[in-house]
Amino acid sequence: MNSRQRRGVILLLLSVLCALGAFAGVLSVVDDVQSKVGPEVAAYRVKENVAPYTVLTADRFERIEMPERWLSDNAVTDLRQIRGKIAVTTLRRGSLLQTDMIVDQPALRPGQQEVAIMIDAATGVAGKITPGSTVNVYATFAGEREGTPAQSRIVVANAQVIDVGELTSLQPDASERARRATEAVPITFALSTIDAQRITYAESFAERVRLALVAPGGDATVPAEERTYELAKDK
Repeated sequence: MNSRQRRGVILLLLSVLCALGAFAGVLSVVDDVQSKVGPEVAAYRVKENVAPYTVLTADRFERIEMPERWLSDNAVTDLRQIRGKIAVTTLRRGSLLQTDMIVDQPALRPGQQEVAIMIDAATGVAGKITPGSTVNVYATFAGEREGTPAQSRIVVANAQVIDVGELTSLQPDASERARRATEAVPITFALSTIDAQRITYAESFAERVRLALVAPGGDATVPAEERTYELAKDK
């Protein structure tokens, strides 16, 4: 083998060694990336905005694959976790679903029943009273006879709200001003039989029904002497 051939063989060996070194470098980078990324797991992304207190169903979310180490500990990785749940706040399109975004749907206790009534939107319900809230239900009644004073009464104390519906016009075919004047919100309560009768009576015969939000954690007991109010007796 002459010197020219020897140089060719040496260059060929150097080329092979360089190729092997580059291949080893690529493998090292890949292994490093895999070690940092880790295995992928299922996660769920919100398809479209979901309003607060909406009952959650699987069709509102899309499955995606993400590295497990990039997910927070409270990420939802199984849609069975949303059964019987509602959104606690607005779920924005494209956001990852997490357990702190959802809560249990309020449920009836033994002896309770669901009762829904329409509440005038002008009474300040919108955005203040939500499923799980506790409210006092006030009703104002005209005097039964001429000369009898009107009264405001707490017809149900500590009523549990389990659902708040969409703003609805009671006169959908009327003018825009008339529709706004008659807008109401359906509110569903979990009540005992007697309280259900009281609240439906108020909806039917009271001049106005209003809800008062009860602060959580406080003593919401209302003494009997404070349940009825007449202006003439206010001192």
